[in-house]
Amino acid sequence: MDPILSEVYSTVLPAAPFVIAAYVGIWLALMVYVLVLSRRAKHTSDDIEALREALERRESKRDL
Repeated sequence: MDPILSEVYSTVLPAAPFVIAAYVGIWLALMVYVLVLSRRAKHTSDDIEALREALERRESKRDL
C-alpha cells in the first residue's frame, strides 16, 4: 500500500466511531425536533377546531 494512504487511513479510521456517533446524534436530535413540532402543530390544530366550534355555537345562539 502507498505510504501516504497508509498514513491517511491510520489517521481517519480511529476517528470513524466518533464520526458515526456524531451523525447518529444529529439524526436523533432532528427526529426529536420534528416530533416536537408535529405534536405542537396537532395541539394548535385542536385549539383552532375548538375555537371554531365555540364561534359557531356563539353565532347560533345569537341567531335565536
